[in-house]
Amino acid sequence: MTVPTAVPFTLEDYAARMARVVTDARAAGLDGVLVTPGPDLVWLTGYRPTALTERLTMLFLQEDREPTLLVPTLERPDAEGAVGSAAATLVDWPDGADPYAAASALLRPDGRYGVSDNAWALHLLSLQTALPGTAYDSLTRRLPMLRAVKDDNELARLAAAGAAADATYEEIVTVRFAGRRETDVAGDLADLLRGFGHEQVDFTVVGSGPNGANPHHEAGDRTIEVGDCVVLDFGGLLAGYGSDTSRTVSVGEPSAEVSEVHEVVRLAQQAGVEAVRPGVACQEVDRAARRVITDAGYGEQFLHRTGHGIGVTTHEPPYMIEGEELPLVPGMCFSVEPGVYLAGRFGVRIEDIVTVTQDGGRRLNDSPRDLRVVG
Repeated sequence: MTVPTAVPFTLEDYAARMARVVTDARAAGLDGVLVTPGPDLVWLTGYRPTALTERLTMLFLQEDREPTLLVPTLERPDAEGAVGSAAATLVDWPDGADPYAAASALLRPDGRYGVSDNAWALHLLSLQTALPGTAYDSLTRRLPMLRAVKDDNELARLAAAGAAADATYEEIVTVRFAGRRETDVAGDLADLLRGFGHEQVDFTVVGSGPNGANPHHEAGDRTIEVGDCVVLDFGGLLAGYGSDTSRTVSVGEPSAEVSEVHEVVRLAQQAGVEAVRPGVACQEVDRAARRVITDAGYGEQFLHRTGHGIGVTTHEPPYMIEGEELPLVPGMCFSVEPGVYLAGRFGVRIEDIVTVTQDGGRRLNDSPRDLRVVG
């Protein structure tokens, strides 16, 4: 597989994102948005500090001021190296100075601000102490769409990440499973993801036999046996954007029960994907997938939401879950990953990343969803 070269994001791309955030913040009744190191800062500036320390780094986005990025003096050279930071005025503070005094000078004393979810409590509480008249809201609560809708360049990166995950799956089913530990297969998955272009591997779940019935099992020392059903869930970042896919395989010929459950999950996943279209509430994707599993008698064994958003991180809004009435919008990307988990026995999960199009949904994963037999 040839890994496509990502088109670099430009200064104009980052400036447009900042402007959009300011507009959205105003519509949400906020006086501005405060962004600390984490996925929001990466998306808005391209800046990822080399170390997350107690020193305050914060991007200030407000309607009545130019974007401003406050950084420790010793980290200024790194911040200047990020393409998007040039769309903001860079202000630094030296060790020994009070960074909250510098931050306070950039804020209204009675303002209400959205704060990125990665903000340290230390920084938020110190701002409240410095400006007791200010109020703060979580960006996820006030601006859940912040990173949810992807542009064409972002979609291309997500598609490339999905293709690399597909290529990884096609290779992993050719290796030996029986007689090896889960951690051995997980190591193969990590090597393959990197080999197909991922710069970061976030997870390599290998849940064999009864371990597959735990949705958050990762990989352990259990030796995989002939007759096991094995859940594989793996992903990471390629060109800064995430992959996340799940397939379930059988070591040797599957039992009739494993085949039956797998088919139920496959049909549920298909139903969830088919429910995707603009204007539909997120919860309808969950309902469509869950209905198939419930009708088959396994409703109590579907233990988690149907999906989560993906972008510069592998988990972000929106979430496909009952009660989430946010409407789907073209450019949103998220997983559709129903599963059935029979405690102490086995589990089955099938997952693809889907993007909302103008008239429906499009999978960003194309690897086979049938029950593959491995050795």
